[in-house]
Amino acid sequence: MKVLVPVKRVLDYNVKPRVKADGSGIDLANLKMSLNPFDEIAIEEAVRLKEKGTATEVVVVTVGVPKAETDVLLTARAMGADRAILIQSEEEVEPLGVAKLLAKVVEEEAPGLVILGKQAIDDDSNQTGQMLAALLNWPQGTFASKVEADGERVKVTREVDGGLETVDLKLPAIVTTDLRLNEPRYATLPNIMKAKSKPVAKKTVADYGIDVAPRIKTLKVAEPGKRQAGVKVGSVDELVERLKGMGVAK
Repeated sequence: MKVLVPVKRVLDYNVKPRVKADGSGIDLANLKMSLNPFDEIAIEEAVRLKEKGTATEVVVVTVGVPKAETDVLLTARAMGADRAILIQSEEEVEPLGVAKLLAKVVEEEAPGLVILGKQAIDDDSNQTGQMLAALLNWPQGTFASKVEADGERVKVTREVDGGLETVDLKLPAIVTTDLRLNEPRYATLPNIMKAKSKPVAKKTVADYGIDVAPRIKTLKVAEPGKRQAGVKVGSVDELVERLKGMGVAK
């Protein structure tokens, strides 16, 4: 079984974002970019399935700038992916556009399972996996904390508001990963050197004939307001009165 893992290049989670002076977005100039943490979990799970003998090949794919080949896709291959696909786009592609591109990749690659992070830490959309499942008409298991693939089916334990839910899906299927699924391995220097010899297929958005024109317009991006200093109260009654003034208590 082939496993396809879509990944995204995002601002490193250790870096504090800076808003552009004109408020049009986040300034990414000269800042460290890295693999989306949820996608690292997806890669780790796919590699573990291969190590168990359940999967035969792990293919990673990303939609983004050419630099993604030397950082994001290199890290993915160093973690254990066999090969990579880079769909080059200088412009940011929204989740629906990414899902449509991935649907085309799925048609070409014919994977038995697609594993991707539940969301990206830059826009937190949490949409691509669900949209891809809808476009392909495949079953989906979102927010996975445990994945058990066996034969033609996969059991996904997913985290919901009320606790845990297990869904039994017929392959091919879509799985999106949550934080507690696994602990991603570190991409060691020897593995990074070996990864450089693993193939990367370079494509463009035009190769797939998909319209990825943005459907959402960003009006303004601003820093969150600073937290105001706290106030000490002398009694419970005073606390209640202050809460009433804030509209919290009635």
